[in-house]
Amino acid sequence: MMMASLAYFEKESEDRDGDGVVIRYSFGEDPGAMTRLLTMNTRTRTARPDDGVLDHTFLKASRRINAVYDERARWPDRGMSAS
Repeated sequence: MMMASLAYFEKESEDRDGDGVVIRYSFGEDPGAMTRLLTMNTRTRTARPDDGVLDHTFLKASRRINAVYDERARWPDRGMSAS
């Protein structure tokens, strides 16, 4: 039996830097416990986990953030990915 895989995310901050705009998102498997952070470089559209852990939850959150940007042409404030 396969379990559902969930990743929730919410925008924490948006700042300008030398490379453009950097957005920090909290994320996690539970909307009440999004204890991890990822940083999205909006110019390159690449994300990195602030804790350095490249796991399934990070990948689901970062891919969904980019997918929402593709759909709406703006960075999401919050969202989730389920599979």
